[in-house]
Amino acid sequence: MADILEKYAEVAGSTVVSHLRQLGRLLRGVRVVHVNSTKVGGGVAELLGELLPLMDALGLEARWEVIEGPPEFYQTTKAMHNGLQGQQVSIPGSGYRAYEEANEETAERLRPVLENADFVFIHDPQPAPLLSLIPNRRGRWIWRCHIDVRRPYRPVWKYMRNYVESFDASVFSLADFAQALPHPQYLIPPSIDPLNEKNIELPEEEVAAAREQFGLDPELPLIVQISRFDRFKDPLGVIEATKIAQKTTPVQLVLAGGGATDDPESEAVLAEVLEAAEGEEHIRVLELPPGANRTVNALQRTADVIMQKSLREGFGLTVSEGMWKSKPVIGGDTGGIRLQVVDHYTGFLVRTPEGAALRIRYLLARRDVLEDVGHRAHRFVLQNFLITRQLRDYLALMVALHYGEQGRLEVGTPNNHPI
Repeated sequence: MADILEKYAEVAGSTVVSHLRQLGRLLRGVRVVHVNSTKVGGGVAELLGELLPLMDALGLEARWEVIEGPPEFYQTTKAMHNGLQGQQVSIPGSGYRAYEEANEETAERLRPVLENADFVFIHDPQPAPLLSLIPNRRGRWIWRCHIDVRRPYRPVWKYMRNYVESFDASVFSLADFAQALPHPQYLIPPSIDPLNEKNIELPEEEVAAAREQFGLDPELPLIVQISRFDRFKDPLGVIEATKIAQKTTPVQLVLAGGGATDDPESEAVLAEVLEAAEGEEHIRVLELPPGANRTVNALQRTADVIMQKSLREGFGLTVSEGMWKSKPVIGGDTGGIRLQVVDHYTGFLVRTPEGAALRIRYLLARRDVLEDVGHRAHRFVLQNFLITRQLRDYLALMVALHYGEQGRLEVGTPNNHPI
């Protein structure tokens, strides 16, 4: 299993992997549990599926558990998610009760695992009450918030704060996302895995086959947005931007994605998107099955420009995915997209469909700029948003919480020279 780390050394560099091994030695044998709300769909599930094997390769004992509940639980947690991102929502008392009962049932099911873990990472609001339900815990508990909670709807945040303030630490993707909490807070931006099927190099014939499979015109420039069908991803705004651009610039659009098992709104949003695209010859809406990673990869590689016109975004893994493939990204001027898209350097930030259309026309008219921006985007991801960096951040957090003031951590080069 340790050989997997050498594969990452070929991409990220041997020094990066040497640092990971040094940190891993300090944590060998510790039991780490991650809990979230789904193993299928969405960025959190994708990240966990990639991080845990690497933790295991470094000698940690890592496992992944999922909270489950009835439909009312998922409806409530979706409303909480929207409320934490600033939307005014109404959650009935029965919804809160379904939320609490699902956590109580999960606590009973996972009690031995959670009580004996050295570190427990609770991801997002869905399993947040578990901490209060495991009084005999012995390890450190960390709340990992992946969403933008800078301006939450106050009633939802007040309710949620009662659960999360007792954690030993919390982790946010950006400093702007953090809330005042009475414990240490850490910043760990997400990342992409350059070795998974969504990001590896693909044969040219496979990329061309994807274009043919979905009936795309090989002579027309292609815009691609990959994301869950979620209103915060603004798929309707992407369609509008494409229609505006098409008035002066021949272009086609692919909106591809799916839902997540913990998102009850995705079917309704997909229906709205299909209606908006009806009758549009050069707009394709693709509902992809879970695990269609090579298809996503091929669509991104055959694109001229990647879009991620989100209205709210915790991070937006598809932005780094597109940049890794040397594509310029037009992204919503919000959340974690700002961390990745350096405006006019690795892509463009926009707020309106009109602004997105303007950037589409500009990039397609200036192929030299399109290629330069794409090359800079790839380098930026290599330096900042690969999974090796995120793994290092998680390991450093655990070392800090585990050792406290007992010792000082020196991370050096392979020759042990401090950096």
